[in-house]
Amino acid sequence: MVVVGLDGSSKGWVGVVLVDGRFDRALLHDSCTELLVASGAEVAGVDIPIGLPAADRRRADLLARARLGRLASAVFPSPVRAVLDADSYDEANRLSRSACGRGLSRQTWGLVPRIREVDELVDRTPCPMHEVHPEVVFADLAGGPLEHSKKTWAGMRRRVALLAEVGVTLPDVLGPAGAAGIDDVVDAAAVAWMAGRIAEGRATTLPDPPDHDDVGRPMVIWTT
Repeated sequence: MVVVGLDGSSKGWVGVVLVDGRFDRALLHDSCTELLVASGAEVAGVDIPIGLPAADRRRADLLARARLGRLASAVFPSPVRAVLDADSYDEANRLSRSACGRGLSRQTWGLVPRIREVDELVDRTPCPMHEVHPEVVFADLAGGPLEHSKKTWAGMRRRVALLAEVGVTLPDVLGPAGAAGIDDVVDAAAVAWMAGRIAEGRATTLPDPPDHDDVGRPMVIWTT
């Protein structure tokens, strides 16, 4: 079974490919489509919201935040679908307030190009694509919320160790993908591991059963 986990970075899309649960290679591409094709994956996980609300907050985000304890802020509120039509932060902020009564943070606005790219791809993707949040994966692997942020030395070492415990050992040399941030590569590896669980039928969703958005896509985050 070939699976891939994708994470957006400042350098492009980072992908970690697992074959039968073991690290095979890391990829770095400008577009999500290019990476999926290059991966040859049968199932993909992506650290980007797929199902988008029209107004209310997603239960998936609220349930995921509840799992993360002091690191709950790692799960950003998903934007309403209307903001995908915005050409500027000011316009997105206005559209968000009109749709749900809340503005849009600049941090979330920074994710909108990636969200839009996935939104345009998900119905014609070369393999099934599922939304995964790496911090939820790490909490699953640890049996509860982690103590340290991934931005700390202790936090990153803990996440790398958790992946190694389930057979995902990241090499010292990654090729071109090594130009991406360390946290982006580790996040992609966590997403890939969950993609493998999904492919094997050994994962579930937050919430379960899933909510769906106005275009019929599940508003879920996958978990064990």
